Amino acid sequence: MRKTYYLFNPGRLSRKDNTLQYTAYDEQGLPGQVKYLPVEDVADLYVFGSLDANSSLYNFLGKQGISVHFFDYYEHYTGSFMAKEYLLAGKLQVQQTQHYTSKAKRIALARKFVEGSAFNLLKNLRYYQGRGRDVAPHIDQIEGYVAALSFATAVPELMGLEGNIRQTYYGAFDRLVPADYAFGTRTTQPPQNELNALMSFGNMLCYSACLSQIYHTQLNPTISFLHEPGTRRFSLALDLAEIFKPLLVDRLIFRVLNKKEIRPSDFVQDLGRCVLKESARKTVVRVFEERLKETIQHRSLKRNVSYQHLIKLECYKLTKHLMQMEEYKPFKAWW
Repeated sequence: MRKTYYLFNPGRLSRKDNTLQYTAYDEQGLPGQVKYLPVEDVADLYVFGSLDANSSLYNFLGKQGISVHFFDYYEHYTGSFMAKEYLLAGKLQVQQTQHYTSKAKRIALARKFVEGSAFNLLKNLRYYQGRGRDVAPHIDQIEGYVAALSFATAVPELMGLEGNIRQTYYGAFDRLVPADYAFGTRTTQPPQNELNALMSFGNMLCYSACLSQIYHTQLNPTISFLHEPGTRRFSLALDLAEIFKPLLVDRLIFRVLNKKEIRPSDFVQDLGRCVLKESARKTVVRVFEERLKETIQHRSLKRNVSYQHLIKLECYKLTKHLMQMEEYKPFKAWW
């Protein structure tokens, strides 16, 4: 099975025959440690430092179906190199476009994404409520917003409700993590404190994981339903990420902070923003990868499936809905 590789240091990527060669630069910018990556083992590359590579190398990656996702120094996702969209199907793309342009069809799908997201984050809160954390007021308030979803008549209304749900949810974080961390308000560009920095980094990993799974289906990643399609972004991945962030990102945050795998000393304030140190980013990536590979007993399939495969299954469910084969029902955690 192909794997995802993470490149944290500035370096150079080249190839020899069917092997990728990644040469990391040292602090003086000189070639240092070399890592060899057999092409048949590589599914994606996540690049967190500057990368030197020529067009010949990218042509080779494209032919091998290897995607490259880029993040800047401040852990912001900046873009992806995606191999040729070899699975796109004309009939599905027509249906996907029609579901976007039809107000009724679009809002029906957009509502499903918000419902799935709200259900999964409520699952997180109820877990901690059962362990003595006082989050009942947050649960009650979110349930009120969820009840209002069916009355929304436009996507901006749904986005407003989704924002209220998230804001209420984040308000409970101070009761779920150690006292060393105060959430305050959600800040993204730039994140102002440790929790926001950790959340932004995790969300970008989740977005990229969703994009990778979309790419291996016939869906067009640029045509979305909850988030507005825009230039230079794969907005369908943002839609799917709403469902999986509570499971893949938020639970990761609760784990690494409560188990002290990440500590306050793992963050640094730099030019008015808070960022993770490289060692902490590696820890988050390791835990995120472990989570993607973790399996659960699927209720319908009656077999164990990984969280990574759950994302692909969500793509298949969306495809069936667009092709009018089966109504889309968002993934809702049962554990």
